[in-house]
Amino acid sequence: MSLARVHNFAISLDGFGTGEPQSRDEPFGHAGERLHEWMFATRFWHETTRQPGGSSGLDDAFARQYKPGVGAEIMGAGKFGPPGWHEDPEWKGWWGPNPPFHTPTFILTHHPRPSIEMDGGTTFHFLDTSPAKALETAREAADGQDVRIGGGATVIRDFLAAGLIDHMHVAVVPVLLGRGVRLWDGLEGLEKDYEVEANSSPSGVTHVTFTRVGL
Repeated sequence: MSLARVHNFAISLDGFGTGEPQSRDEPFGHAGERLHEWMFATRFWHETTRQPGGSSGLDDAFARQYKPGVGAEIMGAGKFGPPGWHEDPEWKGWWGPNPPFHTPTFILTHHPRPSIEMDGGTTFHFLDTSPAKALETAREAADGQDVRIGGGATVIRDFLAAGLIDHMHVAVVPVLLGRGVRLWDGLEGLEKDYEVEANSSPSGVTHVTFTRVGL
């Protein structure tokens, strides 16, 4: 069976995966881009955005694991758009006409709408269902490849609580946000089900991986 994977999900030292308030101009609220600057500096990101340069090393190595072997993505409503996006029939996500996913992408929302086919192979589908049912649907669409659980923090937390994540990479960034949406709330003892490894980068980021025991 294909795996459910999380990659490059960045949190602050105090565990927040996003700041507040989220808006059309500030997708991560008061956090801005501070959680993702480590990734923007990598050669992987520069290649993805067709810019020269970028750093190699540990950050780049982890960033590159984002794409290979992924055939579908699941994300929450808050990753797809700001509060109230469902009231705008023209809203098609933050990423322009060619989103970076290039796979069937399933949005968990209480406000389903018809699917949206984008350039580059991304099609957005809108589901009002449980994590388990969403994963079953995404696996069918992934055609034997893995399913990436893309975030935000609430969705990843729900999938972890349901025991559905097989592998997870969290980048702990040396900033303090103080408020926002926390990843780890309600997941006491999670580490018992996973082999956990931590690697520190010269950038100050600690890359923590969770791989299900026996995988």
